[in-house]
Amino acid sequence: MGKKKSKRKNNKRKSLGRAFLVTLFVTLSAGASVLFLVTFFGAEEKPEEVREEMPKVAEVEKEDIPEKIVSKEPEPRKAEMTEVSEMPEPVEEDDGFDESGCIRDENGRILVKKQETGNDEAILLFAGDILFDDSYTVMVTMRQRGSIRACFSAETLREMEEADIFMLNNEFTYTNRGEPTPGKAFTFRAKPENAAMLHELGVDIVSLANNHAYDYGEISLLDTLATLEGIDMPYVGAGRNLAEASGIVYFQAGSQKIAFLSGTQIERMTPPDTKGASENTPGVFRCLTETEIFDKIAEAKENSDFVVVYIHWGTEKTDQLDWAQPGMAKSLAQAGADLIVGDHAHVLQPLANVEGVPTIYSLGNYWFNSSTLNTCLVKVTLKDGEMQSFQFLPALQSGCYTKLLSGAEKEAVLEYMRGISGTVAIDAEGYVTF
Repeated sequence: MGKKKSKRKNNKRKSLGRAFLVTLFVTLSAGASVLFLVTFFGAEEKPEEVREEMPKVAEVEKEDIPEKIVSKEPEPRKAEMTEVSEMPEPVEEDDGFDESGCIRDENGRILVKKQETGNDEAILLFAGDILFDDSYTVMVTMRQRGSIRACFSAETLREMEEADIFMLNNEFTYTNRGEPTPGKAFTFRAKPENAAMLHELGVDIVSLANNHAYDYGEISLLDTLATLEGIDMPYVGAGRNLAEASGIVYFQAGSQKIAFLSGTQIERMTPPDTKGASENTPGVFRCLTETEIFDKIAEAKENSDFVVVYIHWGTEKTDQLDWAQPGMAKSLAQAGADLIVGDHAHVLQPLANVEGVPTIYSLGNYWFNSSTLNTCLVKVTLKDGEMQSFQFLPALQSGCYTKLLSGAEKEAVLEYMRGISGTVAIDAEGYVTF
């Protein structure tokens, strides 16, 4: 009986062992189960020859199991790869430019703008006065033609569009508000939506330093600033305070950084109808007796490769320079200007070499009224911050239409400019040697 009891006990142990094996076999992986089976029963239940073959089976199963399951220690190379994959992407340093390639102040005014160029040269283009006031003939005619582009010849439009930076004088306000300045003979006010025509003409920057920026009072100037900021049009020469009015706009054109600033000597009475900006009040950047413009030119010179000064000065409707222009031009050149461009006279004035600085005293009207007047585009090519060429392109404003001239008409205007310019040489294509 004792032996039977002992045998049943042995059988029971074997049954429990087999049951335990089945459970364990289900929960473990196939290779681990085989290994456990050999270890648990091998010495007691299996013949010697089978025990010798089992390690071979276990070795095959172990090879099929990923290393990280078999070993508790991670494989060093895989650990290094995991660390790399979890590292964040490198973040480029913020250079201050927004998605449109501009750096702005708190009001949205553009301070610096990236301008793509086709090569390592930059083409600058300058024109004189324009007017978008619907009360005057130019805009009435434009409405009849259906488009601002219909007011310029195809060749003229091509020059404006192909220039890397095209600048002209915005001789009016953009506003629907305010009252005209009392006693002023001409006051100009354009609808704010008319500002979009600047982009249609390929304009890249405008000057507001003139005697019409305040024609409908302070509110008209403030509306003008907001309108231009709203269409991403850089401006110089006026602002909400002196710091803004005297502000410099920089264009990063390829590898060259070009500075633009603008000032006005007009009007000359005291106090002027067009208010000069002060530390806390809006206005234009005046430079008749004020000297801040020389400090701003020096600042621009220090921070750019080429400095353009666009200035409102002189006497209207004459090609003769007035008492203030030559001395002011010399001071601008000595302060660090690399190019001086003038307007206000509404007619062409001389080209000159002032202290080694190319100067045109007045560009004349560009698209301003219905009068028939000679005008121009000035085209300057820069490379590595140095002027490669200065070209005077003769044009005509007539019947609210502006076109570049050719043939005998072109030569006549070039000969006229030779006559009033004296010391500079102008070839048949308008290239000027200063």
